[in-house]
Amino acid sequence: MTNSTIFLPALALVALTFVVLGVMFSRRVAQMKRDRIHPQKVSTSTQASALYTDVSPADNFRNLFETPVLFYLALVVAALTAQVSPLVLGLAWTYVAARVAHSAIQCTYNKVMHRFRAFALSMLVLAVLWAVLGYGLIAG
Repeated sequence: MTNSTIFLPALALVALTFVVLGVMFSRRVAQMKRDRIHPQKVSTSTQASALYTDVSPADNFRNLFETPVLFYLALVVAALTAQVSPLVLGLAWTYVAARVAHSAIQCTYNKVMHRFRAFALSMLVLAVLWAVLGYGLIAG
C-alpha cells in the first residue's frame, strides 16, 4: 500500500461533488425553463430560495464543502506522516460511503432522520479518523 492510495477516497468524494453539481444544475435549468424564470430573478440566494421549488441538491452541494474539508486535510496528514494503513484507508472509504448515502438521500426523497443517520455516521467516522491520526502524530 502506497501513500498515494489514500487519495482514492478523496477522488471519489470529488466525483460525488461533481455528480451533485450536475443534479443541481439539471434540476434548476429544468425548472427555469418550465416556470419561465428569468436568470436575473435568481441572482441572489434569497431570490433563488423564494423561486426554486427543489433546493435539496443545492443544500447538499454546499454540505460537500463544509465538513469534507476536514476529511481532505486528514488524508493529506495521513500521506505526509506515513500513516496510511488499512485502518485509515478503511475509515476514509467508510466516510465516503456515508457521504454518498447522505447525498443520495438529500437529493432524492430527503427524509431528515435517514439523512441525519448518514451524516452522524460520517461525523463519527471522521472523528475516529482524526483520533487515529492524532494518536499517530503524538505517539510517533
